[in-house]
Amino acid sequence: MSSSDNKNHWENVYETKNPDQVSWTQKKPQTSIDFIKSSGLGKDAKIIDIGGGDSNLVDFLLEEGYENITVLDISAKALEKVQKRLGTAASKVKWIVTDITAFEPTETYDIWHDRAAFHFLTTAEQVSKYIGIAEKNVNNFMILGTFSKNGPTKCSGLDIQQYDEKSLPEKFESAFEKVKCITEDHTTPFETVQNFVFCSFKKH
Repeated sequence: MSSSDNKNHWENVYETKNPDQVSWTQKKPQTSIDFIKSSGLGKDAKIIDIGGGDSNLVDFLLEEGYENITVLDISAKALEKVQKRLGTAASKVKWIVTDITAFEPTETYDIWHDRAAFHFLTTAEQVSKYIGIAEKNVNNFMILGTFSKNGPTKCSGLDIQQYDEKSLPEKFESAFEKVKCITEDHTTPFETVQNFVFCSFKKH
């Protein structure tokens, strides 16, 4: 799928569906919050949420007092939804609309968080671009959540790449050391269960 087709797909998803109509919605992204806290970094840590969509993570991070948050997504519509939800607090966050594989950061990040964006990269070229961007622009920690080998093979009508506690760290081993991996069942708004693998990494 070309980058423009991909963008159109996600703009359409966020244009036409509410959070209770998409499988990835979480009321409170507790696992992500726990991993971010376990980094031990202060509230001034620079955090980027890759493929954040209209996730509630940014709301909870602001509530916890984190001061330096960036949310990146391919869909402008998704980010508009979050900005509307946050109201005046949206001005405390940096918003970036781009395809992650075309992302050209102007700063580096202490914590790179990605729940369910990386697994949409299904070609070697896309994966390699993502890894290159992360290697260059992450100072400390990376937290990645993808569908596990026991999870779905598609999401939102698109093919995904499944990972496990061995294959996910292997992708990043040249620059990152695995800290911890867990698997977790996510219950969707439709009461179906999706198995995720979450790993945290520390930059070498």
